[in-house]
Amino acid sequence: MLREKSKERIILGIDPGTAVMGYGLLKETGSKIELISLGVVKMTHLDDHFLKLQRIFERTTLLIEQYKPDCIALEAPFYGKNIQVMLKLGRAQGVAMAAGLAKGLPIFEYSPKKIKQSITGNGNATKEQVAAMLKQLLKFDETPEFLDATDGLGVAVCHSFQKISSAGSGKNYSGWEAFAKDNTKRVK
Repeated sequence: MLREKSKERIILGIDPGTAVMGYGLLKETGSKIELISLGVVKMTHLDDHFLKLQRIFERTTLLIEQYKPDCIALEAPFYGKNIQVMLKLGRAQGVAMAAGLAKGLPIFEYSPKKIKQSITGNGNATKEQVAAMLKQLLKFDETPEFLDATDGLGVAVCHSFQKISSAGSGKNYSGWEAFAKDNTKRVK
């Protein structure tokens, strides 16, 4: 098992997709987090599924080389009714994982419900609600072109919160508001 650095780390969060891959990078210093970058990799112009997978691998590798993250957190494919869609998402996720593993990075995976729960306090939150909470939490105004970018950032934030919550008092919170109120010194 690969180990993460402690104290300060950069987390790359990825929302894998074969049409649009969302990503977000954040810097964690102790219990404080700050936005580094977020964006999307569009693949709608590519017809061949294997070219899309190649693009995911190449762009993930470039993000790793540019930002030098300490780990990668990925959103797990959700269990839908269409097995073909799930297969394609699983391949996209696997290719992003392979890019990280090729660079020696530890990989973490979170379900969509877990990500939404950790950010909004509601595992059934909408993409818009997650984006609004991330904008408030990380204090950025620009609205990304696609919600896939904030989904990728959400995965990174979710991973950061796992470390914070396991190192903290062990208390459970009903949402960000309750956590922030109880942890004023830990919130920027």
